[in-house]
Amino acid sequence: MNITRRQWFRWMGAGGLLPLAMLTDRAAAQVHEGHAMPQPAEPPRVATPPTGGGRYTPVRSLNGWTLPHRMVNGVKEFHLVAEEVEHEFAPGSRAKCWGYNGSTPGPTIEVTEGDRVRILVTNRLPEHTTIHWHGILLPSGMDGVGGLSQPHILPGETYAYEFTLHQHGTHMYHPHADEMVQLAVGMMGMFIIHPRAGEPARVDRDYCFLLHNWALHPGTYRPNPAIMQEFDLWTFNSKVFPAIDPIVARSGERVRIRIGNLSMWNHPIHLHGVQFLVTGSDGGRWPRALWRSETAEIVGVGQTRDLEFVAVPGDWALHCHMSHHTMNAMGHELPNALGVKQGDLEAAVQRMLPGYMAMGEAGMAEHQDHVNMGHMQGPENTLPMMFGKGPFGNLEMGGMFTVVKVRDQLRQGDYTDPGWYANPRGTLARRVSDDANFGAPTRQGPAMEFTPPPEAAPVDNSKMNHET
Repeated sequence: MNITRRQWFRWMGAGGLLPLAMLTDRAAAQVHEGHAMPQPAEPPRVATPPTGGGRYTPVRSLNGWTLPHRMVNGVKEFHLVAEEVEHEFAPGSRAKCWGYNGSTPGPTIEVTEGDRVRILVTNRLPEHTTIHWHGILLPSGMDGVGGLSQPHILPGETYAYEFTLHQHGTHMYHPHADEMVQLAVGMMGMFIIHPRAGEPARVDRDYCFLLHNWALHPGTYRPNPAIMQEFDLWTFNSKVFPAIDPIVARSGERVRIRIGNLSMWNHPIHLHGVQFLVTGSDGGRWPRALWRSETAEIVGVGQTRDLEFVAVPGDWALHCHMSHHTMNAMGHELPNALGVKQGDLEAAVQRMLPGYMAMGEAGMAEHQDHVNMGHMQGPENTLPMMFGKGPFGNLEMGGMFTVVKVRDQLRQGDYTDPGWYANPRGTLARRVSDDANFGAPTRQGPAMEFTPPPEAAPVDNSKMNHET
């Protein structure tokens, strides 16, 4: 949205900037006097999620929720509470994190262009905080940068942010106070502004999630905020696969996936099965001339991207294409054991370190096999590097990975997990030989000797063909 300075002040007007300035001055004065902000009366809360009034499809946050609001003299009022939360990344890994209203990420705030909003923020952390409304046009004193645009919100205090929304798009919120710590331990959320006139092309299902990284060292229960690169958990909405919700749609529906990145890495997000359109960001829905067709889109740090596509039947992977971002608790300084015979080494090390298991001779996939068979017990409160099963066996994934599940028979508005896809007959890849010397492939050099691993056994695909 391109606006001039003149238009901005005309929009804000006497009904915008003046009361906001008065509110900011009053809040600052009360901070210095040690008084809490007065609590308004409690009108009935609005049901959540919002219906959209027919103008838009409400957003569905993966593994998350939408914050309810109340109407106070024509203003949509929300209440966020910054506090410590106990969060589960997946069964077997919990941590003491910080978030909002009992969760990380915090609840999604969903509003419409033109709304006037008031957001109360109560600080129940052991240190000061603020909230920055990332990418949203508002008065400087509402921008949430502690020490620059406002006083810090001290422990026990409640502040009010109030502004009118003159834009639409996919936005985020996060602290701008002790940011290295507070972001690293989970303080973030999505802020979705729908266009006032509705969508030019109706979106049938609208999803959103945040990308994030965590340093939860093996055996520990608090994320380490001092880590800058060696992260070991990579999440969609603070969950790792297979605990991440699937994205469900009916064949032929138009689906939008809104992605925000508050991690410390850029993430190339890849969707199988379709060529999606990149249609928007925190700058709003782009003009059609700027839409572009992709199968992988880099979502940079501090950016959001909207991906839209027409759903086609199947189970389709959606994941970050940085391979170590689809794994959990992976050490980044392990020795390369590919091709190294370790049988004697394992016995020698076990005399000094009972429970040691030599791994990695033929790749990392064996990690999940050992976990499945109960042969390997990892450190306390630490997830295996890869886990989760599909209809054909181990998925060997973790971290930033989920499945887009599209079905012909799914009812409109039904978000229930439909289970695994049954492939139409003749559309499933199949085994044609179990002879390693099969056929006469063209090579640039001589074939190296092939020695099958001793545990290898042919897989009977007929028992799990998942065909209809």
